[in-house]
Amino acid sequence: MRAIFLVDNGSLRPQATHNLRRVAASLSELIGETVQAASLLHSNKIPVEEVDGIPATTLGPAAERAAEQGADEIIVLPFFFGPSKALTGYLPERMATMQERFPHVNVRVAQPLVDELGDNDLRLAGLLADNVREQYAAGQSPRVALVDHGSPIPEVTAVRNRLAGQLSVLLGDDAASVVAASMERREGDEYRFNEPLLENLLDKSEFHAGPVILAMLFLSPGRHAGEGGDIAEICAAAEQRHPGLSVVTTKLVGEHPGITDILHTRLGQALDGQRFLLELPAPNDAAR
Repeated sequence: MRAIFLVDNGSLRPQATHNLRRVAASLSELIGETVQAASLLHSNKIPVEEVDGIPATTLGPAAERAAEQGADEIIVLPFFFGPSKALTGYLPERMATMQERFPHVNVRVAQPLVDELGDNDLRLAGLLADNVREQYAAGQSPRVALVDHGSPIPEVTAVRNRLAGQLSVLLGDDAASVVAASMERREGDEYRFNEPLLENLLDKSEFHAGPVILAMLFLSPGRHAGEGGDIAEICAAAEQRHPGLSVVTTKLVGEHPGITDILHTRLGQALDGQRFLLELPAPNDAAR
C-alpha cells in the first residue's frame, strides 16, 4: 500500500495551507487516488479554526500515521521549484527517523517542478507568461521582473534564471525586457549569484521610468508573497522613491490551475521509476 504526499516547505499563514490542499485535491481527482497535503515545517502551528477546522500537518507525523495504517511506500511530491536544501537535507533526515520506527517503508521523492536534467519543459514558463499577460495594459510594452525569494543554493537560483530565459522567449516583443531578481539574499560575496535584489532593480533608471510587471515565482501566499507581505512593501517603497514607477504583481504561479498538470507528470515519473530526486530504501528489505 502506498501513500502520496504533496509537500511544501510550510508557512504560518493559513492561505498557504489552503492552496496546498486545493492543489492536492485537484491532483487527487486527476489521478483517482488520494494525494495528501503536508508541509515540512511550520504549518502544524496554524490555529485549527483558520484552516477549516482540519489541523494542518507536517510530513513526519503524517508519514508515520500512514505507516501505522499499513503503507509500505511513501511517495513525496515536492511543491518546490528546485532542489532546495529542505528537500535534499532536512527531508531525508526526517524520513530516516520515520524509517527507524517503520523499517519496512520505502520512500521515494519525485523531482521538483523544474527538472534541470530533464527535457526542456516550457509548461511552468507558460503559466508565468499567462499570469503576465493578464496584467498587460493596451499599448504598453512593460518591463517584466521574474522575482523569487532568493536562495543560498546556486542550483535553485539557476532554476529561476532558466525560467526567466524561457519567459523572455514566450513573451517575445510583448515585453520590453525580462529580468530575474531576488526578494532577498544572504550577506557575503558567496551569495552574489542572487543578484539583482528586487529593491535595487526597481531603482535602475530603465525600470523606474515606466510600468513594471512582477512575475511572481512563488507557489502559495505567505509572509513574503501574500497580501501586505514583503514583496508588496518593497514595491510600495520603490513607488514612493520614484513617482514615475508603477508596479503590478501577477498571481502566484502556484495558484494557476495548470500547475496540477506539471505535478501529475512529476508524480508519474516517480511512480514509474523513470526519474526521481531521491530514493530512500527501506532499511529492513527482508520485511518487504
